[in-house]
Amino acid sequence: MSTKHLAQKLYYMPRITRWSKGVGAALPEEYKKFWREWKLQEPTAVHYIKQEGKYYKDEKTGVVQEVQNIPIPLLCPKELHSGIWGGEAIIQGFLRKGRRTRRVPKFWFPALKKSVVYSEVLDTHMRLVVTNRTIQLIHEHYGFDHYLLKTPACDLKSELALKIKRQILLALIDKTLYPNDSEKKEEIFNKYKEYLTAYTREEIEWYGLTFKDAVQKFLKQQEKLKITQPLKVQYRAELIEKLKEGKANETDADDSSVELSSWMSKLNPFAKNAKTK
Repeated sequence: MSTKHLAQKLYYMPRITRWSKGVGAALPEEYKKFWREWKLQEPTAVHYIKQEGKYYKDEKTGVVQEVQNIPIPLLCPKELHSGIWGGEAIIQGFLRKGRRTRRVPKFWFPALKKSVVYSEVLDTHMRLVVTNRTIQLIHEHYGFDHYLLKTPACDLKSELALKIKRQILLALIDKTLYPNDSEKKEEIFNKYKEYLTAYTREEIEWYGLTFKDAVQKFLKQQEKLKITQPLKVQYRAELIEKLKEGKANETDADDSSVELSSWMSKLNPFAKNAKTK
């Protein structure tokens, strides 16, 4: 290793992130696993066709070129998290109407529509903002629950979709579905129980939470673990510490001795006679 590289290694300062300092560093591994699936895992290509292999041959020129699957940058507005867009988002680019015209900025928006979906596990209908691709994926997975449970967090993207998925997983693992119909409960549970093999109870508990929600959940758990201590124990410890350091107030000691002598004089029956003599 050269001297330059050795100096760079010695003076290297690691970048401080939300996971290396503060409450984020203390969050459990179950939530960090979900975060990697949501934010770091590569999502499925939606707005471009992903090519397989390392090289491909151009049909027109016959030139062999290297495959470059570069994802298109997507804009995810806050409205995305209040619906389920099926992996679609806003594309920002440029448009040129003619060869001699200047290109102009353009945004491509997905076609949004309101639709009603049905969750068989939760036994409820939900009116959501979806796209045509979302409806297509629900049909391909033969149901809304199958679509959410089979799709990773990086493809769902939406906070709403992840929260619904978390409710479905909790209902399955706790068996809280169909409380008034035991036969229906067993039927639906046996239909979807295969999805529980990919998670533990703790992982489901932290699944689908935003970073802010996870921090609040962690802080609440830490508050419950705190043991309440009586104030007299605290005051006694503080007094002992002051006495050890020699910082006890001498005036307090003098006042206590005067009080003690006055009380002793009241209790002594011969004190008055002694003063008269």
